[in-house]
Amino acid sequence: MNKNILLYLIAFIALSVTSCSDQFLKDTENYGSYSTDLFTNQTETGWFIDKMYYNYFGGYNSPIKDVSGLYTSDHTSMTEEMGGTINNLINPTMTLINAADCSSYYGTSLTSSATNNPYSRIRDCNYLLLEIDALGKDLPQTFRNTSKGQTYFLRALQYYDLIRTYGGVPIVTTVQTASATDTSIKTPRSTTSECVTRILADLDSAAILLPTSWTAGTDYGRFTKGAALAEKSRVLLTYASPLFNTDWDNSSNQRWKDALAAGLAAETELTADGYGLYGSSAKDWATMFSQSNTVNKEAIMIQLCSSALTNAINNGWESSIRLSSQKGSGGVSAPKEMIDLFPMANGSRPTVANSYVDSLFFLNRDPRFYRTFAFNGCVWGHKARSSATVWSYRFQYINSTTNKAVIVYPDNNQLKSPAFVRKMSSAAADSSAFAYSATQIYEYRYAELLLNIAECYAATGDVANCIAYLSKIRARVGIPAANNYGIGTLADKYAAIEACLYERRVELAYEGKRFWDIQRWMLYNDDSSNGNTTCAKLGISPINGTARTGNYWQEKKISTSAKQPTDPLLSTRSAISIDPDASNFSTQLTALANFYKTYLVRVPCEVPLDNITSGSTVVASTILWRQNYYIQGLTGTVLINNPWLTQTKLWNDAYGTLGTFDYQQ
Repeated sequence: MNKNILLYLIAFIALSVTSCSDQFLKDTENYGSYSTDLFTNQTETGWFIDKMYYNYFGGYNSPIKDVSGLYTSDHTSMTEEMGGTINNLINPTMTLINAADCSSYYGTSLTSSATNNPYSRIRDCNYLLLEIDALGKDLPQTFRNTSKGQTYFLRALQYYDLIRTYGGVPIVTTVQTASATDTSIKTPRSTTSECVTRILADLDSAAILLPTSWTAGTDYGRFTKGAALAEKSRVLLTYASPLFNTDWDNSSNQRWKDALAAGLAAETELTADGYGLYGSSAKDWATMFSQSNTVNKEAIMIQLCSSALTNAINNGWESSIRLSSQKGSGGVSAPKEMIDLFPMANGSRPTVANSYVDSLFFLNRDPRFYRTFAFNGCVWGHKARSSATVWSYRFQYINSTTNKAVIVYPDNNQLKSPAFVRKMSSAAADSSAFAYSATQIYEYRYAELLLNIAECYAATGDVANCIAYLSKIRARVGIPAANNYGIGTLADKYAAIEACLYERRVELAYEGKRFWDIQRWMLYNDDSSNGNTTCAKLGISPINGTARTGNYWQEKKISTSAKQPTDPLLSTRSAISIDPDASNFSTQLTALANFYKTYLVRVPCEVPLDNITSGSTVVASTILWRQNYYIQGLTGTVLINNPWLTQTKLWNDAYGTLGTFDYQQ
């Protein structure tokens, strides 16, 4: 009997309703029970491929989540983008060095039961690649080709996430079965270089077999030829970066040349296929992020989501960033370090010399600033109220009965920041169902590809072309062309690389990319004893020792009352409305500045944005990341169950001996 199951599988696969049989699910339930007739018809083969997509991307319901099959926001929480309770890897009171402390992403061991871990996903890929031509010889050649192309891409993605987590890992291209005696499955760790070679070969195969586009409305979102070439750019950029490349500072290093060639090849292909930057204004830039199930020329890899209430992948981002006053989850506070990051309106850096005043942070900023953040007085609408204005200040009064100070949040928005994230929200979102957003998630945008190319030009010493590519990003959002779109004159390749990393922080903010840039450039610290001096080379202050700062805006006047008074600013604020689409936007900002200067004062948070628990007390904390964390070791369970595997250097193995596996080979 068939049972219809709604599979909104769409991590890079078009939103669709797929009928999936009970028998098919049973046939793929255990390692030893792949059906021999699985690839004899297109329907079941399609189910198998969709199942692989789902196993990879079923958890990808927010742009700040990452890693195939896992999809948590842990990495983003360790960047400057978001503060909060300190993650173990940046906790200054913890030192993680033992196998028991390592990431469990690798999985445990091959078992006979259904699991969803990296090597089970790789096993499914291997099975299709090894069997579809033989078992499915009667299937159309085009269908077999696209099936294999998608599968090569999936396998490449999994190995890429494994190497940027662990460095070199075992390369498995056969269908292994769990066994205590079969020595052929005792595959040792390959070097990172060997893994990269495998990944690139898979992506090359994918590019040959995949179409340049899929049918809109049915298969839109599946991998394409251009996406495979763009993913090569990503992989080679990571491989050329200092984490894996001890010769990164050599402008003639072949890895940078290969990464540049891959980026340019992807650009050529994607441009020919109709891809490019979306729109020509900051408004267009923001509109792009609010689309649902819409073909977009900037989307190289995309997660399409559904508004269905059950058996669907919903975009959870909308609910998480919406304020309590909007019936959201409470919002995402922007640390002061993020607020102070974005350029000025002319593209220059936000410094005192460039007239930046952090207490009036909203004046004269990069057009993307107003589409990335909201703040007091901003119009941030939704389906029910398109012109809704949001407020997040608080006021204080002295209770005349208890003689104690009482703090009131008049709109119930208790954010530890004067600004909060609004990027990738939709004005059409339904406030009664934010949790069921269908807004699509951009996993890989054309803008990121241009930034990849810019960085490669910078690393090879071609500063002029680096600036040219950065300028494309800035021109699209309306930054004036003067002084190289505010980038200025870059003195050398180090300044150019820093400019690329800076632009990535702005353009790709809150898209799950920042951690990987920090990791591959080792920006948490400098450690010359381990060959890490990139912060000093690039003129970037290490993240270690810093904290993500939060504060409140509070009404200046403190009244005395036996009961809670009415919000003293309620009538005054009614004249404030901040809308970047308004013709008098500058005038609106000036009015807001006067409001801030007259009525509000900035105060520190009672509980710091970055904090740890010390005993029964929550205390402020700074970030401390240690050198061995850049690449994880294998857990004790993995090492004991697979004793032929060696532990990663700088990590202890299951028996307390320091590992020897060199991930930079």
